[in-house]
Amino acid sequence: MQLSTAWPDYVFEDNYTLPSLEDLEKQVMEEKHLPNIPSANDVESAKGFEVGEMQNKLLKKVEELYRYVFQLNNENKVIKAEVKQL
Repeated sequence: MQLSTAWPDYVFEDNYTLPSLEDLEKQVMEEKHLPNIPSANDVESAKGFEVGEMQNKLLKKVEELYRYVFQLNNENKVIKAEVKQL
């Protein structure tokens, strides 16, 4: 079976909005699972999950993580430059 849904490269588009890390942390801590990823209870009650669909969702999360890392790296560069000037 082939997955025919959109591959999540759209995460790297300029108009893709990442939630703030604070909002993401709050949601994860409240719901005890990542957004748009089924909870353990959901998977258990559905008696499993579609592997291709889950692969797509997980790739989206990986790509979002890269966006966060890029943001944090850029912030870190600015802070280092400010500290160096001091």
